Amino acid sequence: MGSLEAERTTVGWAARDPSGILSPYTYNLRNTGPDDVYIKVHYCGVCHSDLHQIKNDLGMSNYPMVPGHEVVGEVLEVGSDVTRFKVGERVGAGLLVGCCKSCKACHSDIEQYCNKKIWSYNDVYTDGKPTQGGFAETMVVEQKFVVKIPEGLESDQVAPLLCAGVTVYSPLAHFGLKKSGLRGGILGLGGVGHMGVKIAKAFGHHVTVISSSDKKKKEALEHLGADAYLVSSDATSMQGAADSLDYIIDTVPVGHPLEPYLSLLKVDGKLILMGVINTPLQFVSPLVMLGRKSITGSFIGSIKETEEMLEFWKEKDLSSMIEVVNIDYINKALERLEKNDVRYRFVVDVKGSKFDQ
Repeated sequence: MGSLEAERTTVGWAARDPSGILSPYTYNLRNTGPDDVYIKVHYCGVCHSDLHQIKNDLGMSNYPMVPGHEVVGEVLEVGSDVTRFKVGERVGAGLLVGCCKSCKACHSDIEQYCNKKIWSYNDVYTDGKPTQGGFAETMVVEQKFVVKIPEGLESDQVAPLLCAGVTVYSPLAHFGLKKSGLRGGILGLGGVGHMGVKIAKAFGHHVTVISSSDKKKKEALEHLGADAYLVSSDATSMQGAADSLDYIIDTVPVGHPLEPYLSLLKVDGKLILMGVINTPLQFVSPLVMLGRKSITGSFIGSIKETEEMLEFWKEKDLSSMIEVVNIDYINKALERLEKNDVRYRFVVDVKGSKFDQ
């Protein structure tokens, strides 16, 4: 890795405590090592897991913490062993910046399941220094965890794909759900959920959005192209949709009962958990046993899947629904995100922001 001497400095916006309030923070970056890519950040998406981390919801936060893990930027410098990237190219980086490279998961190109993975922030890198994320002017990332951005895709549009997009794409690919003609459900219409609708529709699925109220019905059907909309508290409609779905992508990031959604699945249907929840979930076993249903989970996606998903996104001419903000709006954006007041992903215009205010 890079030398520990004469390190660069950069400026990011960091949380100092569980209040989660971000403010400017100057810190050191390692120099560009042989396998590293030095990136000028242009855009960074805002994910619900950023909220969990800055507020210490999972009880493992370390401060100061610069969040942000949906990074799109420009290569400023490459290490001597870097062959895949050149100065000036547009690249992306996601939630991981390291792995052991020797376990079964790493050898199978599913490094997101490596037990020694290194998070892009709130973690410690191999040189012993804390990792910091994409709400910053620059980053240094090992080339293995960097992807090229295909020509024709807008940078601000791409940012949410590097977590939310691949988080949906990965389980659809892994569980054999890419084929057309399936009936899928998207539970929760936030940043990940809206990606789920778009990607599932692009695979040729009949898509039902499931939400706790009807306030997003028009957006789901008219703007995102969903085929149906279910309000989970409407017992009659839920009963009418019983045994109708091949899978449900559950994006809800807070505790919720599983029984209502298990009843919507066909025989051999899958409930795929994606929301980060720090309380136990419960269900009664007959709802699973009597339909040979599966409750499973999926975590982001691999670098290979990220590259596949970006090409798929370009091929299908898809677009993200985003709200672009400057970094000085980030605390308000996080406050709104906590209230689910965003359609459907905040993206920070890092390049166009002033970081020293």
